[in-house]
Amino acid sequence: MKLYLRLAWRNMWRHRRRTVIIVLAMGFGLCLMMWYDGLVDGFYQAIYGNAIKVLGGNVQIHAEGYGGSSGQKPLLPLDDDTRVVDAVRDLPGVVTASRRINTGGLASSREGAFAVGITAIEPEVEQAVNLAGQNVIAGRALTADDGDAVFIGKGLADAMGVGEGDRITLTGRSAHEEMRRRTMTVVGVYDLGIAEVEKLTVYISLAEAQTLYDLPGQSTEVAIFLDQVGGEAKFVEELTPALPGYEIESFEDSYPELKYALTTKGQAMDVFSVIILGIAAIGILNLLLMAVYERTREIGVLGALGLKPRQISLLFILEGTMIGLVGVVLGIVLGLALNGVQKLVGLDFTAFSGMSSYTALITDRVYPSWGVSKLLSRALTVAIIAALAAVIPAREAAQRDPAEALHYV
Repeated sequence: MKLYLRLAWRNMWRHRRRTVIIVLAMGFGLCLMMWYDGLVDGFYQAIYGNAIKVLGGNVQIHAEGYGGSSGQKPLLPLDDDTRVVDAVRDLPGVVTASRRINTGGLASSREGAFAVGITAIEPEVEQAVNLAGQNVIAGRALTADDGDAVFIGKGLADAMGVGEGDRITLTGRSAHEEMRRRTMTVVGVYDLGIAEVEKLTVYISLAEAQTLYDLPGQSTEVAIFLDQVGGEAKFVEELTPALPGYEIESFEDSYPELKYALTTKGQAMDVFSVIILGIAAIGILNLLLMAVYERTREIGVLGALGLKPRQISLLFILEGTMIGLVGVVLGIVLGLALNGVQKLVGLDFTAFSGMSSYTALITDRVYPSWGVSKLLSRALTVAIIAALAAVIPAREAAQRDPAEALHYV
C-alpha cells in the first residue's frame, strides 16, 4: 500500500497548476461551510439565546407534580427554593439562577381585558439576563422594593392605550384558588421589537407576587440562565441526581417549536454545501480523466509489469482521495483563520434587527464560533466526494488493454 500511496502522491502533482486549482476549490468549499457553521452558531447565541432569556431561561426547576397539574401555570410552591438556587448558581456555565412566580391572568384598562402571563422576578438578580429590563423605552425597570408596580411591553401598552404612570388592573388566582385583583401603576415600558411577544408577559416584583398570591417567602420556579445554548440536555442530566424530588426541564421541553427551529435552520446549508462540493468534484473528475488519456502509455506499462486492473483503479482513486484530503487540510486552516478573526471582532447586524421577528432579538454584535461543530462530517463529505469523483476515471484506466496502451501515441 505504501508504494501505491507514493505513486498516487507523485502523480497528483504532475500537473501542479490544475491540482492547485482543484485543491483550492475543495478548500474554499470547506472553508465556506465552516464559516457558515460558525456564523449560524453565532446567530443561535444572539437570537435564540435572547429568545430563551425572554421565555424564562435555559432550564427551569419546579416542584414535583408541576408538569402533571391541570393548570397551565399552577401556583405550586417549590420546597426550599433558596437551597435550589444555591445548589446551581455556582455551577459551570451558569450565568445566574433566579426565583420566580409564574401564573396566568388578565390585564385590564379602559380599552378592554387582555390575557397575559404574570411573571414575578427578582430584578436585581436577573439584571444581566432580563432583556425586558435592558430595553426600557419609557419609565424604568422594576426593583425588588416595588409594590403595586407593573412593567409591561410596548405591544401591550399600545393595545391597552396606557403608558408610564398609568394604572391597570391585574386579575389572577391565588395559591388557594381565590380570585385576586389589584390595580397597579405602570412604572416602565420595554420594547423587544416583537409586539406579539410583548403582549404576552407583564412583570411584577417577587415580593409583590408573594403577597398577592398567598405565597409568603416562596416561589414556583427557579429559572437557570446558561452562557451558551445547546448544553441544556447535559446540564439537566447532571443536575437531576443532585436535586431529587424536583422537576427539571429545559426550554426544549417547554418550547419544542424553538428546538425544532434550532435543528432545522442548518439544513439548507447542508444541501448547499453538497452542491458546492459537487462542483469541485467535477473538477477532480475532469482532472483525472485528462490524466487517464495523458498517461495511457504509462497505464500500459503498469499493466505489462503485472498490475491488475483493480490495482490500477486503486491508484486513481487514491489520487482523487489525496486531492480531497489536501483540500480538507487547506479548508480547515482557512476556516479556522477566518472564524478566528470574526470571533474576535464580531459582526454588526444591529442595522438589520428590524427585518424580521428573529433578527429583532439581536441586541449586540454577532460573534461566530470556530465552526467546528460539524467539522468531522464536513471533512468526510469532502473526502468521500473526492474519492467518488475518481471512480469513473479509475474505471476508465482499468479497462485499458496493456498491449493497446503501449502503442498509444
